[in-house]
Amino acid sequence: MLFATRASVFRQAQYYLRPSNRQQQSALARLLSSLAVLEQREGKLQHGSLSAVTAAQKLGGSVTGLVAGSGIKGVAEEAAKVKGIDKVIMIENGSYDKGLPENYAPLLVENIKKEDFTHVFAGHSAFGKNLMPRVAALLDVQQVSDVTAIESEDTFVRPIYAGNAILTVQSSDKIKIITVRGTAFAAAEAEGGSAEIVEGVDPKVEIKTEWISEDLAKSDRPDLATASKVVSGGRGLKSKEQFDKIIPPLADALGAAIGASRAAVDSGFADNSLQVGQTGKNVAPQLYLCAGISGAIQHLAGMKDSKVIAAINKDADAPIFQVADVGLVGDLFDKVPELTEKLKQQ
Repeated sequence: MLFATRASVFRQAQYYLRPSNRQQQSALARLLSSLAVLEQREGKLQHGSLSAVTAAQKLGGSVTGLVAGSGIKGVAEEAAKVKGIDKVIMIENGSYDKGLPENYAPLLVENIKKEDFTHVFAGHSAFGKNLMPRVAALLDVQQVSDVTAIESEDTFVRPIYAGNAILTVQSSDKIKIITVRGTAFAAAEAEGGSAEIVEGVDPKVEIKTEWISEDLAKSDRPDLATASKVVSGGRGLKSKEQFDKIIPPLADALGAAIGASRAAVDSGFADNSLQVGQTGKNVAPQLYLCAGISGAIQHLAGMKDSKVIAAINKDADAPIFQVADVGLVGDLFDKVPELTEKLKQQ
């Protein structure tokens, strides 16, 4: 009944709302209440998830953050400092450390119902993509995924067909469940906030799913998803030995993260955690430099938002040159080492 009442209020507010009437817009904004689901790993707040806070702020209503896990107080205090968050809900329970959706989703649902949130945001990461569809199903609403822009409290923009088309979606659901593309919304500032911290509801759902282990690739280089510079290699490198010989030195010279095309990953040249593209990671660095990548549409979908795109390929007709700001036609086995040496000299 509470949800129906709030939804009715929204419909009435929208009916009377006119773009030129700022007072009515402010009245609608005050009715909105957003929850940003913040990811934590091993007691550390994952700053990539702060794009959910930025997206929530676009609506103009109150923004609440939620963190859950063991020893969560430190993470909650860190989240409370994030600019734009008004309140932080924390749930102390080690069962939520790994973000298993079987028990994390009921936790979110209980807190959404208790606080009467109108919008729930999470990053379009492995964590968000694993969790939010189950939350939407439990609430019997339709999820809006991979949002790149927010037009109003019920209208959102998202890419489809590997980014070849842009879809504007209007949702009439009483609660909007949304994942946002991190490259479209800058992470909220980690300092400047002073949110209150409250304890949330813990349903303590018993599940039969057990976390066994994980094998994560570790690197001292910048994180691929958030790096300001990325150097990527493709199938043109011909082998893992050549990939390791040519790409890492260039990345080190630039202080960049390493990426790879799906073709390179499928061929065993690079780990799948480095894959950039529709089925890999979306990146939007200041510089995206790629070598031996032809420019398949699936790869372009994951990097076309980069500020400057530079490409090295021996095929002058390669599709990558259609989106590149700077292009160099030549043999990458000659050009990349030469570029690396010049960068080292500087």
